[in-house]
Amino acid sequence: MTLEYSANLRNEGRFGELCGKLARCMTALRVEGAAVFPPGGVRVRAIACEEYCIADGTLSDAGFVHAILKIGAGRSDAAKQATCTGLFDIMKAHFAEQFAKQGLALSLELNEFSEAGTLKHNNLHARFKKP
Repeated sequence: MTLEYSANLRNEGRFGELCGKLARCMTALRVEGAAVFPPGGVRVRAIACEEYCIADGTLSDAGFVHAILKIGAGRSDAAKQATCTGLFDIMKAHFAEQFAKQGLALSLELNEFSEAGTLKHNNLHARFKKP
């Protein structure tokens, strides 16, 4: 998951904290009793956008946070919906104070990709399985 955000939110956005909340949500998420994401596959990062324009540029305090979640194919529609709802609810709660006092656009998109189009070299799954 990648969070792109307007740099004017850097100081009050607590993005490190938000990354942790989102990662914990993904690793804890269960649909029909099964884990949706293995812990070794979860990564959340936040990237400040230094150059941006929101709307016509006249709202000087306006900010944005856009979440892009990329997942491998094969999860059910219920799992994808639960994921998006859970993550977006966390984002809305995390930014409730800023939303109440300034212009703020929050968004989340889910991109599902084919495993045939990716290369991976990851020892995290094995490390999480160790006793």
